[in-house]
Amino acid sequence: MSAGKILIVDDDPQIRRVIKTTLVGHHYEAVEARTGEAALAILALEMPSLVLLDMNMPGMDGLETCRAIRAGSEIPVIILSVRNSEKDKVAALDAGADDYVTKPFGIEELLARIRAAMRRAPEGGPHSFQSPELDIDFEMRRVRAHGRDVALTPKEFELLRRLVASAGKAVSHRELLQAVWGPDYGDEPEYLRVFINQLRKKIEANPAQPKLIVTVPWVGYRFASGETQPLIRS
Repeated sequence: MSAGKILIVDDDPQIRRVIKTTLVGHHYEAVEARTGEAALAILALEMPSLVLLDMNMPGMDGLETCRAIRAGSEIPVIILSVRNSEKDKVAALDAGADDYVTKPFGIEELLARIRAAMRRAPEGGPHSFQSPELDIDFEMRRVRAHGRDVALTPKEFELLRRLVASAGKAVSHRELLQAVWGPDYGDEPEYLRVFINQLRKKIEANPAQPKLIVTVPWVGYRFASGETQPLIRS
């Protein structure tokens, strides 16, 4: 039984071959693309479960490709790059990536990141949420903020789900990272900063003065929306 289909996008044939062999050995299906342009064409035909996307490619680079993917799809995207600066990681996350893995990387780490990106939200979370500012149907993955439909990436959606589930309570950076990205995370605060900022831009009336997702200094974030509480699945 297939664990999922993964699109590998890298201009280096040796890297594609090594990753593909590893994925197939762990029960994934794997398809390949050498360029960003080819990746977009294959994406529509193969409908993979996740994309492994090299940052540095000739022609359409990884960031541009990621933006193009994200414009029309919520598929998880993991950026692979030799660059290790916070600036590069933030740029990738801003482009819509769900995760960022630095080359060279261990195979077990990559597999863990893939599993985390493909993991569904656990049962027992919020079923829906309604307030004057925000209307969320977690079952249908629909969000309306201030009367308009909002499109969230998979990680933005799961981050919002986790915050709403703890409405009124401060949730630590580590707890959010491990709940949304997986147990191997906890020391990537730049991930949260980027995703929280993106969420605020999409659901806050004034992102510069957020009222829904509130920063709790030195701790994390708190979801606040009057006295309205989320409806929890029984």
